[in-house]
Amino acid sequence: MNQETTEPSFADLFQESSSKSLRRLEPGQKITATIVGHSGNSVFLDVGGKNEGILESSELMNKEGELSATIGDKVEVYFLKSTGGAQLFTIKLGGGKNTTHLEEAWRNAIPVEGLVKEEIKGGFDITLGGSVRAFCPFSQMGLHRVDDAGAEYTGRHMTFLITRFEENGRNIVVSARALLEQEREQQKEALQESLVEGGTVHGTISSIRDFGAFVDIGGVDGLIPISEIGWSRVEDIKEHLTVGQEVTAVIKKLDWKAGRITLSLKETLPNPWDMARENFTEGSTHSGIVARLTTFGAFVTLAPGVDGLIHISKLGGGRRINHPREVLEEGQEIEVKIEGIDNETRKISLAPTDYVSSESEETAEKDEYKKFTSKNKPVKKQEEAVGSLGALLQEKLKNLSK
Repeated sequence: MNQETTEPSFADLFQESSSKSLRRLEPGQKITATIVGHSGNSVFLDVGGKNEGILESSELMNKEGELSATIGDKVEVYFLKSTGGAQLFTIKLGGGKNTTHLEEAWRNAIPVEGLVKEEIKGGFDITLGGSVRAFCPFSQMGLHRVDDAGAEYTGRHMTFLITRFEENGRNIVVSARALLEQEREQQKEALQESLVEGGTVHGTISSIRDFGAFVDIGGVDGLIPISEIGWSRVEDIKEHLTVGQEVTAVIKKLDWKAGRITLSLKETLPNPWDMARENFTEGSTHSGIVARLTTFGAFVTLAPGVDGLIHISKLGGGRRINHPREVLEEGQEIEVKIEGIDNETRKISLAPTDYVSSESEETAEKDEYKKFTSKNKPVKKQEEAVGSLGALLQEKLKNLSK
């Protein structure tokens, strides 16, 4: 390892640590250490105590066989045990040549590195440290189910936790999922300090359900409900989103106790109602498409994300109907007039352009009644006159009979 003049020397770093008290570590304990030197197969660490820590140099080698870290760099390591006055550490077992501490890794939950050799019945054959066989069930390979697990994992180097160590190492079961869940829990704690309602997050679609899409936002999954995918009505989520797709979403609600994060994709998109205020005014007429029919009316799409409602009472051309499907069908084009619009609640009341309002009908009826009564007034006077003459004759007949 080459040292630059700006880097602290081995002697300087150990001089600094000489005044520190002895630090007692438990096997499996994870700490942050500082690299203070390198010799042969060992990297020397300042672990915050008087005793030096030793890490196998192969754990820090890159593909070219060179050390990927320099003096002064900090590394996350696990304590294995003390031996000969030295404290042994590892980044993850199996990453280097040392395969003698697998039992310690099992007892102390220290990660191990393994090669996914091949798919077998119930899971995968895993090789630890180049020679030790282990088994990982399908359900423990990752956080989410993969359709073609063989193609996804075979040949990959992955990190596992040993969940079973039996028969002196002849029966070893490992789990990648257990380690991923631990990491996600740590990430979740960090997210609780940074996420706020109304904020924006970036993530990847991890799974799709009928009710919405789950998004991995780095430590926890958030849900985009189907109603929050777009401003227009969404019937099939898979027509809009795919697993693995990267998205940006707005945080609608945070409920850490219930473990729920509600996200909105549509709030990152232009709001069609901003233009609706200008384009759709009361009294104007428009051409729309019947989007859906309900027992109380028909929803008509005037523009993407902007729907209005024709109440059932305004359908039927003057006759009473039981359901809008008697006169309309979904996908049908229809000419409508805007009777009312509420930008606050985003509701538009519509009527067919040939609809005559009840007020107009009442006015027309009154006009017809006036015309009728005015035409028949003379008739009414004649009837009254005839009635009066008959009464007079009856009166005279009465007098004659007396």
